Amino acid sequence: MKFHTVEKIGGTSMSRFKDVLDNVLVGNRKESELYQRIVVVSAYAGLTDLLLEHKKTREPGVYGLFVDDNASSWAWGDAISKVGEKMLSINAELEPLGLDLDQADLFVKERIEGVRSCLLDLHRLCSYGHFQLSEHLLTIRELLSAIGEAHSAYNTTMILQDKGVNARFVDLTGWREEENWGFTEKVKKFFDGTNYDEELPIVTGYTQCKEGLMHTYDRGYSEITFSKVAVVTQAREAIIHKEFHLSSADPKMVGAEKVQTIGRTNYDVADQLADLGMEAIHPGAAKGLRNSGIDLRIKNTFEPDHPGTLITNDYVSESPCVEIIAGRTGLTEVRFMDQDMVGLTGYDQKLCKDLDDRDLRYVAKTTSANTIVHYFPVSMKRAGDLVRSWKKKYPEADIDMGPVAMVSPIGSNMAAPGLMARATTALDEAGVYVIAMQKDRRNVEAKFIVPESDLQQTVKVLHRVLVEECAL
Repeated sequence: MKFHTVEKIGGTSMSRFKDVLDNVLVGNRKESELYQRIVVVSAYAGLTDLLLEHKKTREPGVYGLFVDDNASSWAWGDAISKVGEKMLSINAELEPLGLDLDQADLFVKERIEGVRSCLLDLHRLCSYGHFQLSEHLLTIRELLSAIGEAHSAYNTTMILQDKGVNARFVDLTGWREEENWGFTEKVKKFFDGTNYDEELPIVTGYTQCKEGLMHTYDRGYSEITFSKVAVVTQAREAIIHKEFHLSSADPKMVGAEKVQTIGRTNYDVADQLADLGMEAIHPGAAKGLRNSGIDLRIKNTFEPDHPGTLITNDYVSESPCVEIIAGRTGLTEVRFMDQDMVGLTGYDQKLCKDLDDRDLRYVAKTTSANTIVHYFPVSMKRAGDLVRSWKKKYPEADIDMGPVAMVSPIGSNMAAPGLMARATTALDEAGVYVIAMQKDRRNVEAKFIVPESDLQQTVKVLHRVLVEECAL
């Protein structure tokens, strides 16, 4: 039986590395407390954006420039040079904490120039008609993302070693490996024989493997690696260190003095948050932990003495309550009305097949006798392509679309009498127009669809009436 924890440190936290060192990795820990842990680290904040593309604005990074039709401009070469310069500047900032600058810079230059050389060779190869760049896109993304993950893990290992910690760099990125293992097999291989009492493994957030993590999880790979390491090594507990607590709402929306840190919840709640784009953990990572009976703790990197939020498989609040009010904007409502669907079966399946063909998923859906409404987490432009296609395919249907927001009260036990009545009454009094709402009998979440402009007001109202007033 293992007694160790597997802990993940996110990119924003890693960019405040002195705090990470003081609060998570070393601090006042006695020698024995330094070990019985595996630490998975993400790339420093912003580096993956530079390597791939900006997560929010989609501005192309090295990857986006390389795969662009105009790749012959060599803009990607300048971009990867800038990534290298950024990494060297991060190294310089970490030198006072004990980083061997010469060794760290050499590591960066080797990786950057190695990848540059590889991309140049691939570019030349694909200039011949027999080789297509499109066949290598995922491999290129993997190769680029791995640079940032290896950089932070290597630096962390060296700084810890400088402080007398027996840290070991565990590079799962596949750099210069001749064999290609399966995900589980690779993790087992790298951790077989680990003495958890005497060494502290520092692990890259990306794992190169046969399955290809980018294909399924794209940029969610670091939490997938974290989860797999916890499951394979049979960890006692999995811990994610974030730059904030898992709270009852976004403090920027309702006020920091009004939100409450959630002490306990369950994986069902974590799944609902992920569906809203507010991940406590990637749902794929949560599945592995949940199925293996490993509890997950979300901690604030900068408040190390706070126990954080414990997420377990079987927790249900003794008293019915709402734990979180979560909202998201950027949704598009597509309304499909056709008199011919009344009394028919299979109509919905036809529409869903169209969505599947377009790789479109919805986060909410309502139906009536002659109308089906989907709520998609995509831009109006992408939803517009669907609407135009449907209008051609179903000329008798009345189809329109518009931007909306969704706000969800979420909790492990929301079987509170009158909850929806209190919520709708409060929203009506606040002048919020509720476009649609739903709640199922599992009592884990409810959904309120409102105009985009009412998102913050809806979150504030629901937090006041369902969280703050219920806690009095």
